[in-house]
Amino acid sequence: MGAGSPRAVFITGGTGYIGSCLIAALLARGHRVRALLRPGSERKLRSSCEVVIGDALDADSFSARVAPADAFVQLVGVSKPSPWKSGQFRAVDRASALAGIEAAQAARVPHFVYVSVAQPAPVMQAYVHVRAECEARIREAGLVATIVRPWYVLGPGHRWPLALLPVYKVLEAIPSTRERAVRLGLVTLERMITTLVWAIENPPERTRVLETREIRAGRV
Repeated sequence: MGAGSPRAVFITGGTGYIGSCLIAALLARGHRVRALLRPGSERKLRSSCEVVIGDALDADSFSARVAPADAFVQLVGVSKPSPWKSGQFRAVDRASALAGIEAAQAARVPHFVYVSVAQPAPVMQAYVHVRAECEARIREAGLVATIVRPWYVLGPGHRWPLALLPVYKVLEAIPSTRERAVRLGLVTLERMITTLVWAIENPPERTRVLETREIRAGRV
């Protein structure tokens, strides 16, 4: 299947901040999208997107509806992560990722796309730990994956870090702090969507990790 060929994409977290924009972009490019939703959330999706009703925390509730799929995109997570949400990270982010991995493995999906987080990092340790744990589980499951590691995604309702841009510029200019400043840098929602669409249309032969630098580039 060529890079420009239509893909069948299964998405969890499709009504969220990144998911809703990704679905719109995929549909615009002619891909077939099926999204996992809780009962009663059907109206939140575009009519041209196929709805699969289930519980993102329970693989048994939706795994039979995953295939056929060329890519499984795992986006479920706690909105607006904060240090005091460590319990939610394990109950939602971790549990949904493990369920997604199990479902994708059972359906023999050839490409698993996981939005993780930049690491290592000096803050948000619980969040980073859960995401790193899920990355490890992807590898243990033997899935071929694209792991995307942004730190903060700028977009509607998520713009307050713009005030930190002067600080980032200084840190990126200093050799001793440059690597960490870039790794924990800001990326736009538009760049994230471009990166995810590219990843779906260009599946790897083995697991790859896309860091902030690659996401900022807009294409890899």
